[in-house]
Amino acid sequence: MSKVREIMSTDVVSVSPKENIFQVATLMRDHDVGLLPVVENGQLIGVVSDRDIVIRCIAEKRPNSCTVREIMSDRLVVGNPEMSIDEVAELMADEQIRRLPIVENNRLVGMVSIGDMAVREPFIDEMSAAMKEISETNPYASNRIQH
Repeated sequence: MSKVREIMSTDVVSVSPKENIFQVATLMRDHDVGLLPVVENGQLIGVVSDRDIVIRCIAEKRPNSCTVREIMSDRLVVGNPEMSIDEVAELMADEQIRRLPIVENNRLVGMVSIGDMAVREPFIDEMSAAMKEISETNPYASNRIQH
């Protein structure tokens, strides 16, 4: 059975909770991602998405004064590198998320997205089912915003 370790991205860019939103948006643009893990003292403490920036910062008319800590989602759903692809697909569908931080020994070691699984032939069926469930239940799902 294939493990998420085999397909996860390991060159993950992360941000500090103290960074300003302009820096985060620039990183997202430069790395073509919509979600960045927030790491403090080597530990994953949250995630910040492009949607978090829009809803919690720009829509609140504070684009120049927001920090990551103020708008990040701190309700974390994480996986571990030893999870099977099926387990990850099920977790992502159950939680209605498209990206999953992978943590080992309390450290961020990777990130897996629906796209990571969808482009690999053996996992197309699992991810198609997960994507269908996520999209039908919540067409705007990315990583749920909760405080």
